[in-house]
Amino acid sequence: MAIHRVIAGRSFEPEEIAIMVAAFETALSVLRMSNTDDPMTEMVARAIIDIATTGERDPALMADRAISATGIKPPSAA
Repeated sequence: MAIHRVIAGRSFEPEEIAIMVAAFETALSVLRMSNTDDPMTEMVARAIIDIATTGERDPALMADRAISATGIKPPSAA
């Protein structure tokens, strides 16, 4: 999972990691991206971690902000 690779070596509490993972999974779901080694999923992971370091703890808000920060456009609903 891209987010665990990006978190490795950084100091986060287990609760913070759980929140970041939830935000990451939400963002990938919104973007309809699979959880692979794709560089775009890593961009999302890095954005979520950057947002978490500001003190944000709402996974839905973190996901929205990460999507905006990366500039990746969610697919339109059909």
